[in-house]
Amino acid sequence: MTLQQLKYITTVAEIGNITEAAEKLFISQPSLTNAIQVLENELNVNIFIRSNKGVTVTGEGEEVLSYARQILEQAALLHEKFGDVKQRNPRFSVSCQHYSFAVNAFVDLIKEYDYDKYDFTIRETQTHEIIEDVSYGKSEIGLLYLSKKNEEVISKMLKKNDLVFQELFIAKPHVFIASLHPLANKKMITFQDLENYPYLSFEQGEHNSFYFSEEILSSLDSTKNIKVRDRATLFNLLIGLNGYTVSSGVIDAELNGEHIIARPLDVDEEMHIGVILKKNMNLSIYGKFYMEALKKYIS
Repeated sequence: MTLQQLKYITTVAEIGNITEAAEKLFISQPSLTNAIQVLENELNVNIFIRSNKGVTVTGEGEEVLSYARQILEQAALLHEKFGDVKQRNPRFSVSCQHYSFAVNAFVDLIKEYDYDKYDFTIRETQTHEIIEDVSYGKSEIGLLYLSKKNEEVISKMLKKNDLVFQELFIAKPHVFIASLHPLANKKMITFQDLENYPYLSFEQGEHNSFYFSEEILSSLDSTKNIKVRDRATLFNLLIGLNGYTVSSGVIDAELNGEHIIARPLDVDEEMHIGVILKKNMNLSIYGKFYMEALKKYIS
Protein backbone atom coordinates (compact mmCIF):
# COMPACT_ATOMS: atom_id res chain seq x y z
CA MET A 1 0.00 0.00 0.00
CA THR A 2 1.31 3.46 -0.91
CA LEU A 3 0.21 7.04 -0.38
CA GLN A 4 -0.16 7.28 -4.14
CA GLN A 5 -2.70 4.45 -4.17
CA LEU A 6 -4.63 6.14 -1.37
CA LYS A 7 -4.65 9.39 -3.34
CA TYR A 8 -5.92 7.47 -6.36
CA ILE A 9 -8.94 5.99 -4.59
CA THR A 10 -9.90 9.24 -2.85
CA THR A 11 -9.75 11.10 -6.16
CA VAL A 12 -11.90 8.48 -7.90
CA ALA A 13 -14.41 8.63 -5.04
CA GLU A 14 -14.62 12.43 -5.28
CA ILE A 15 -15.10 12.46 -9.06
CA GLY A 16 -17.13 9.26 -9.45
CA ASN A 17 -15.52 8.38 -12.78
CA ILE A 18 -12.24 6.57 -13.36
CA THR A 19 -11.53 8.15 -16.76
CA GLU A 20 -12.00 11.69 -15.45
CA ALA A 21 -10.00 10.86 -12.31
CA ALA A 22 -7.14 9.54 -14.46
CA GLU A 23 -7.09 12.84 -16.38
CA LYS A 24 -6.94 14.81 -13.14
CA LEU A 25 -4.14 12.57 -11.82
CA PHE A 26 -2.22 12.76 -15.14
CA ILE A 27 -2.03 8.99 -15.58
CA SER A 28 -3.65 6.60 -18.05
CA GLN A 29 -7.00 5.05 -17.27
CA PRO A 30 -5.64 1.45 -17.43
CA SER A 31 -2.82 2.36 -15.01
CA LEU A 32 -5.31 3.86 -12.55
CA THR A 33 -7.64 0.88 -12.82
CA ASN A 34 -4.74 -1.53 -12.24
CA ALA A 35 -3.49 0.42 -9.19
CA ILE A 36 -6.96 0.31 -7.62
CA GLN A 37 -7.31 -3.43 -8.31
CA VAL A 38 -3.91 -4.10 -6.73
CA LEU A 39 -4.99 -2.20 -3.59
CA GLU A 40 -8.36 -3.97 -3.49
CA ASN A 41 -6.63 -7.35 -3.74
CA GLU A 42 -4.16 -6.39 -1.02
CA LEU A 43 -6.96 -5.31 1.35
CA ASN A 44 -9.34 -8.06 0.17
CA VAL A 45 -12.23 -5.59 -0.31
CA ASN A 46 -14.16 -4.14 -3.22
CA ILE A 47 -13.82 -0.38 -2.83
CA PHE A 48 -15.85 0.51 -5.94
CA ILE A 49 -18.67 -0.91 -8.00
CA ARG A 50 -18.06 -0.21 -11.68
CA SER A 51 -20.84 0.53 -14.19
CA ASN A 52 -21.29 2.26 -17.54
CA LYS A 53 -22.27 5.42 -15.65
CA GLY A 54 -19.12 5.51 -13.52
CA VAL A 55 -18.25 4.11 -10.09
CA THR A 56 -20.00 4.05 -6.73
CA VAL A 57 -18.37 3.40 -3.37
CA THR A 58 -19.28 0.22 -1.51
CA GLY A 59 -19.97 0.08 2.22
CA GLU A 60 -16.54 -1.41 2.86
CA GLY A 61 -15.11 1.14 0.45
CA GLU A 62 -16.45 4.02 2.53
CA GLU A 63 -14.60 2.64 5.55
CA VAL A 64 -11.38 2.24 3.54
CA LEU A 65 -11.72 5.79 2.21
CA SER A 66 -12.24 7.15 5.73
CA TYR A 67 -8.90 5.68 6.82
CA ALA A 68 -7.24 6.70 3.55
CA ARG A 69 -8.24 10.34 3.99
CA GLN A 70 -6.96 10.34 7.58
CA ILE A 71 -3.60 8.88 6.46
CA LEU A 72 -3.30 11.45 3.67
CA GLU A 73 -4.13 14.26 6.09
CA GLN A 74 -1.45 13.08 8.52
CA ALA A 75 1.06 12.82 5.67
CA ALA A 76 0.15 16.37 4.66
CA LEU A 77 0.77 17.51 8.24
CA LEU A 78 4.27 16.03 8.11
CA HIS A 79 4.93 17.78 4.82
CA GLU A 80 3.64 21.09 6.15
CA LYS A 81 5.84 20.87 9.23
CA PHE A 82 9.05 19.65 7.64
CA GLY A 83 8.70 20.10 3.88
CA ASP A 84 9.72 22.94 1.59
CA VAL A 85 7.30 25.84 2.07
CA LYS A 86 7.57 26.67 -1.65
CA GLN A 87 6.23 23.23 -2.55
CA ARG A 88 3.21 23.32 -0.27
CA ASN A 89 -0.19 22.50 -1.72
CA PRO A 90 -2.70 23.14 1.09
CA ARG A 91 -5.79 20.93 1.24
CA PHE A 92 -8.69 21.63 3.56
CA SER A 93 -12.44 21.02 3.49
CA VAL A 94 -15.31 22.11 5.73
CA SER A 95 -19.00 21.14 5.56
CA CYS A 96 -21.54 23.42 7.18
CA GLN A 97 -25.06 24.63 7.49
CA HIS A 98 -25.75 27.97 5.82
CA TYR A 99 -23.89 30.35 8.14
CA SER A 100 -22.25 33.56 6.94
CA PHE A 101 -19.57 33.36 9.67
CA ALA A 102 -18.50 29.97 8.28
CA VAL A 103 -17.90 31.58 4.89
CA ASN A 104 -16.11 34.59 6.41
CA ALA A 105 -13.69 32.31 8.26
CA PHE A 106 -13.11 30.35 5.03
CA VAL A 107 -12.21 33.55 3.19
CA ASP A 108 -9.67 34.40 5.91
CA LEU A 109 -8.16 30.93 5.58
CA ILE A 110 -7.59 31.32 1.86
CA LYS A 111 -6.07 34.78 2.30
CA GLU A 112 -3.72 33.43 4.97
CA TYR A 113 -2.52 30.46 2.87
CA ASP A 114 -2.62 31.98 -0.60
CA TYR A 115 0.16 29.82 -2.06
CA ASP A 116 0.72 29.19 -5.76
CA LYS A 117 -1.37 26.02 -5.41
CA TYR A 118 -4.12 25.04 -3.00
CA ASP A 119 -7.23 22.86 -2.86
CA PHE A 120 -9.83 24.25 -0.44
CA THR A 121 -13.49 23.20 -0.28
CA ILE A 122 -16.51 24.57 1.57
CA ARG A 123 -19.78 22.66 1.36
CA GLU A 124 -22.96 24.41 2.48
CA THR A 125 -25.04 21.27 2.59
CA GLN A 126 -27.67 19.19 4.38
CA THR A 127 -27.26 18.27 8.04
CA HIS A 128 -27.01 14.52 7.43
CA GLU A 129 -24.34 15.07 4.77
CA ILE A 130 -22.30 17.25 7.14
CA ILE A 131 -22.11 14.34 9.57
CA GLU A 132 -21.26 11.91 6.77
CA ASP A 133 -18.59 14.21 5.32
CA VAL A 134 -16.70 14.45 8.61
CA SER A 135 -17.23 10.77 9.42
CA TYR A 136 -15.81 9.65 6.06
CA GLY A 137 -13.00 12.20 6.12
CA LYS A 138 -14.33 14.26 3.21
CA SER A 139 -14.27 17.30 5.50
CA GLU A 140 -12.01 18.00 8.44
CA ILE A 141 -14.60 20.17 10.21
CA GLY A 142 -18.39 20.32 10.19
CA LEU A 143 -20.65 23.08 11.51
CA LEU A 144 -24.20 22.58 12.78
CA TYR A 145 -26.38 23.32 15.79
CA LEU A 146 -27.97 21.33 18.61
CA SER A 147 -31.20 22.17 20.42
CA LYS A 148 -33.55 20.56 22.91
CA LYS A 149 -35.48 19.01 20.02
CA ASN A 150 -32.68 17.51 17.94
CA GLU A 151 -29.88 16.93 20.46
CA GLU A 152 -30.73 13.34 21.35
CA VAL A 153 -30.94 12.15 17.73
CA ILE A 154 -27.94 14.11 16.45
CA SER A 155 -25.78 13.18 19.45
CA LYS A 156 -26.50 9.49 18.86
CA MET A 157 -25.45 9.86 15.23
CA LEU A 158 -22.25 11.62 16.24
CA LYS A 159 -21.39 8.92 18.76
CA LYS A 160 -22.13 6.17 16.24
CA ASN A 161 -19.77 7.80 13.73
CA ASP A 162 -17.02 8.41 16.30
CA LEU A 163 -17.47 12.20 16.16
CA VAL A 164 -17.46 14.86 18.88
CA PHE A 165 -19.33 18.17 19.13
CA GLN A 166 -17.53 21.30 20.36
CA GLU A 167 -19.81 24.24 21.13
CA LEU A 168 -18.82 27.64 19.75
CA PHE A 169 -21.65 29.81 21.04
CA ILE A 170 -25.31 29.87 22.05
CA ALA A 171 -27.72 31.87 19.91
CA LYS A 172 -31.30 32.92 20.45
CA PRO A 173 -33.53 32.29 17.40
CA HIS A 174 -33.94 35.25 15.08
CA VAL A 175 -36.15 35.88 12.08
CA PHE A 176 -34.40 36.83 8.85
CA ILE A 177 -36.56 39.14 6.74
CA ALA A 178 -36.14 41.78 4.03
CA SER A 179 -35.26 45.28 5.20
CA LEU A 180 -38.51 46.54 3.61
CA HIS A 181 -40.65 43.79 5.13
CA PRO A 182 -43.82 45.03 6.91
CA LEU A 183 -42.39 43.66 10.19
CA ALA A 184 -38.96 45.28 9.78
CA ASN A 185 -39.64 48.02 12.32
CA LYS A 186 -40.62 45.62 15.10
CA LYS A 187 -37.99 45.08 17.80
CA MET A 188 -39.38 41.62 18.63
CA ILE A 189 -41.37 39.34 16.32
CA THR A 190 -43.96 36.79 17.46
CA PHE A 191 -45.42 33.70 15.78
CA GLN A 192 -48.69 35.53 15.39
CA ASP A 193 -46.93 38.28 13.44
CA LEU A 194 -45.60 35.72 10.96
CA GLU A 195 -48.67 33.59 10.26
CA ASN A 196 -49.58 35.27 6.92
CA TYR A 197 -46.06 35.25 5.44
CA PRO A 198 -44.24 32.47 3.53
CA TYR A 199 -41.86 30.39 5.66
CA LEU A 200 -38.59 29.46 3.90
CA SER A 201 -36.35 26.61 4.98
CA PHE A 202 -33.48 24.53 3.61
CA GLU A 203 -34.53 21.22 2.09
CA GLN A 204 -32.92 18.16 3.71
CA GLY A 205 -33.48 15.50 1.06
CA GLU A 206 -34.24 12.01 2.34
CA HIS A 207 -33.67 13.20 5.91
CA ASN A 208 -36.31 15.91 5.91
CA SER A 209 -37.49 15.45 9.51
CA PHE A 210 -37.27 18.25 12.08
CA TYR A 211 -34.32 16.47 13.72
CA PHE A 212 -32.15 17.35 10.71
CA SER A 213 -33.70 20.71 9.92
CA GLU A 214 -31.39 23.69 9.77
CA GLU A 215 -34.14 25.88 11.23
CA ILE A 216 -34.66 25.40 14.94
CA LEU A 217 -38.44 25.80 14.62
CA SER A 218 -38.95 23.55 11.61
CA SER A 219 -42.12 22.16 13.18
CA LEU A 220 -43.62 25.64 12.99
CA ASP A 221 -47.25 25.32 11.87
CA SER A 222 -47.10 27.52 8.78
CA THR A 223 -49.65 27.41 5.97
CA LYS A 224 -47.17 28.77 3.41
CA ASN A 225 -43.97 26.73 3.14
CA ILE A 226 -41.12 26.99 0.64
CA LYS A 227 -38.04 24.74 0.68
CA VAL A 228 -34.79 25.68 -1.09
CA ARG A 229 -31.26 24.28 -1.46
CA ASP A 230 -29.01 27.36 -1.43
CA ARG A 231 -28.69 30.59 0.52
CA ALA A 232 -28.86 32.97 -2.44
CA THR A 233 -32.21 31.56 -3.56
CA LEU A 234 -33.58 31.75 -0.04
CA PHE A 235 -32.60 35.39 0.38
CA ASN A 236 -33.98 36.33 -3.04
CA LEU A 237 -37.30 34.77 -2.08
CA LEU A 238 -37.24 36.53 1.29
CA ILE A 239 -37.04 39.83 -0.55
CA GLY A 240 -39.37 39.03 -3.43
CA LEU A 241 -42.15 37.39 -1.42
CA ASN A 242 -41.85 39.09 1.98
CA GLY A 243 -40.98 35.68 3.35
CA TYR A 244 -38.97 34.78 6.44
CA THR A 245 -36.69 32.13 7.85
CA VAL A 246 -35.44 31.36 11.36
CA SER A 247 -31.73 31.25 12.16
CA SER A 248 -29.03 32.31 14.61
CA GLY A 249 -29.22 36.04 14.07
CA VAL A 250 -25.56 36.23 12.99
CA ILE A 251 -25.66 38.00 9.63
CA ASP A 252 -23.09 39.67 7.39
CA ALA A 253 -24.07 42.57 5.15
CA GLU A 254 -21.18 41.99 2.72
CA LEU A 255 -22.13 38.35 2.10
CA ASN A 256 -25.90 38.48 2.52
CA GLY A 257 -26.56 42.00 1.32
CA GLU A 258 -27.93 45.04 3.12
CA HIS A 259 -31.48 44.08 2.20
CA ILE A 260 -31.63 41.23 4.74
CA ILE A 261 -32.01 41.96 8.44
CA ALA A 262 -32.38 39.88 11.61
CA ARG A 263 -35.00 40.42 14.34
CA PRO A 264 -35.32 38.46 17.63
CA LEU A 265 -38.11 35.87 17.73
CA ASP A 266 -40.24 35.76 20.87
CA VAL A 267 -39.66 32.10 21.77
CA ASP A 268 -38.01 30.20 24.62
CA GLU A 269 -35.44 28.25 22.58
CA GLU A 270 -31.66 28.19 22.13
CA MET A 271 -29.32 27.14 19.33
CA HIS A 272 -26.05 25.59 20.49
CA ILE A 273 -23.90 26.18 17.41
CA GLY A 274 -20.62 24.32 17.17
CA VAL A 275 -18.24 22.17 15.18
CA ILE A 276 -18.11 18.41 14.79
CA LEU A 277 -14.74 16.69 14.53
CA LYS A 278 -13.39 13.19 14.20
CA LYS A 279 -12.67 11.87 17.70
CA ASN A 280 -8.98 12.02 18.69
CA MET A 281 -8.06 13.52 15.31
CA ASN A 282 -5.38 16.21 15.30
CA LEU A 283 -6.40 19.27 13.34
CA SER A 284 -4.22 20.38 10.45
CA ILE A 285 -2.72 23.87 10.57
CA TYR A 286 -5.56 24.92 8.26
CA GLY A 287 -8.15 23.43 10.58
CA LYS A 288 -6.62 25.23 13.55
CA PHE A 289 -6.56 28.54 11.69
CA TYR A 290 -10.16 28.07 10.58
CA MET A 291 -11.28 27.43 14.16
CA GLU A 292 -9.64 30.66 15.33
CA ALA A 293 -11.17 32.57 12.44
CA LEU A 294 -14.61 31.27 13.38
CA LYS A 295 -14.20 32.58 16.90
CA LYS A 296 -13.36 36.02 15.53
CA TYR A 297 -16.61 36.29 13.59
CA ILE A 298 -18.88 35.00 16.33
CA SER A 299 -17.34 36.95 19.19
